[in-house]
Amino acid sequence: MYQNIMIPVAFDEDRDLARATQVAKALAAPGARITFFHVTESFPTYVADYLPPEAWQERRIAAKARVADLADTVAGAEGIVVDGTSGRTITGWASDNGADLIVIASHRPQMSDIFLGSTAAWVVRHADCCVHVIR
Repeated sequence: MYQNIMIPVAFDEDRDLARATQVAKALAAPGARITFFHVTESFPTYVADYLPPEAWQERRIAAKARVADLADTVAGAEGIVVDGTSGRTITGWASDNGADLIVIASHRPQMSDIFLGSTAAWVVRHADCCVHVIR
């Protein structure tokens, strides 16, 4: 059983977040900490130049609300939204905060991804803790 579980959250429709949550709850020790974690990546410069300045803030507020809603579905869970690049930010946060398991939902891969999505692949290769991939 795990004491500190991280569930990276991507809002793509092809991610099975419900199953990731189910697996995390099944693997959690009594009283375990479960963190729903979303990384807000910045817009590319060529896109950002054409967006209103408040677009970034609105996107972040919406992400915080969605992650908080997810955390409300699991007793004692919390939701966190940070800025960064997905793979590196997930593994960095997990290491810095003592996560002992990451449960990550991966999209159905294309041939170019070989077996995992790019973020899930990064996390599997670079995490300091156990990683359970949901496909």
